[in-house]
Amino acid sequence: MSNHLQRDLLSLKKQILQLGNMVEISINKAIASLIERDQMLAEEVFVDEIKIDDKEVFIENECLKILALHQPVAVDLRFLVVVLKVNNDLERMGDFAVNVAKRSIELEKQDPIPYPKGFTTIIPSTIRTMVHNSLTALVEMDVEMAREVINMDNLVDDVNRQMYVELQALMEQDSSMVERAVALLSCSRYLERIADLTTNIAEEVIFMVNGEVVRHQSTGL
Repeated sequence: MSNHLQRDLLSLKKQILQLGNMVEISINKAIASLIERDQMLAEEVFVDEIKIDDKEVFIENECLKILALHQPVAVDLRFLVVVLKVNNDLERMGDFAVNVAKRSIELEKQDPIPYPKGFTTIIPSTIRTMVHNSLTALVEMDVEMAREVINMDNLVDDVNRQMYVELQALMEQDSSMVERAVALLSCSRYLERIADLTTNIAEEVIFMVNGEVVRHQSTGL
């Protein structure tokens, strides 16, 4: 590996970590805005989105420059491919955080709705852990941590399914709850998609380190 390529790859790694940190903060704000009914936090997520989008475009351009200038092969090429995919996944996470923030504002303007058990405890903590650990696994090239993130996705799916059952029962009992319940279900789905994207990152880490393609294997995804 040439010194110039090594320098550019190190810089790229720092940039993707910065983006990951920005997205992690935005997701945390979105979840907090929903649970705490805090419109100001939700509006901060909209501001964050602009910065996240700009960073995503910058990183993609940097990847393309490195490919054109250095024509990397083997491990270096695999790293660039992974960064391009992770870059896109992080930007999409930011979009889902915005969607949660929008629903949060809608719900804040209405009477509170009882949140199903697990939504305010299990889902936030699990999502935060998955986002953080998927990025840590990327930085440290930690395959075992990546596999743990993949396995955690099952818990999010289970809680999300239970939410549908509980909110459906709530809507059947009280039709005035329908609009708020649907908004809350949307939030649950957006958070589930964020969890899915963290598993994408974890899968890419395993590919980068081992060359093993785990996507679509029987891991419960």
